[in-house]
Amino acid sequence: MQIKNNNNNTGYTIIETMIAISLFLVIVTIGLGALLNANALHKRSQSTRSIMDNLSFIMEDMSRNIRTGSNYYCNSDLADVKFGYSSSNCPSSNYAIAFESSNGDKGNYEDQWGYYIENDGSLRKTINGGISSLILTPSEIKIDNTSGFTVVGAESSDTLQPLVTIRLSGTITDVSNGSLIPFSLQTSVSQRLLDR
Repeated sequence: MQIKNNNNNTGYTIIETMIAISLFLVIVTIGLGALLNANALHKRSQSTRSIMDNLSFIMEDMSRNIRTGSNYYCNSDLADVKFGYSSSNCPSSNYAIAFESSNGDKGNYEDQWGYYIENDGSLRKTINGGISSLILTPSEIKIDNTSGFTVVGAESSDTLQPLVTIRLSGTITDVSNGSLIPFSLQTSVSQRLLDR
């Protein structure tokens, strides 16, 4: 007589189960690491984007105010900018620019506006003839010495329409890890009023 062995082992062994779980855990760990890294990169990108948006807004505000102004004068230092003096060309880059705002009185130099780059790397604005100033840039932005303002066509003897070029370059400090991200922005602004 023959005995039939009906021992059908169709399930997983403990070894096979442990190997499957181990592989699953390795894959999940790698995927979680990639997800956390992507999240950190996204936060860094958002922080840098926010600062660049602020810088673009500052550049647009300066452009609008300078475009509607007149009587441009610039120099290498705000202390040397002569508010109330006649317009002058500044063909090389200077750290400060003063001008008469669109609603200013040309006979009153105390209402002239100015923008200047301070030694600490901040960009400042004054609207009262240089008496006091407001810091425009956040602390994460440091503007370097390649930045500045140039003016051509501002003198009364010129037949050109005044043109102001603004160049801002420097670094942004990433608050998450302290790394420095370089930036460079430049725009040219033509005076809206006809030069007469």
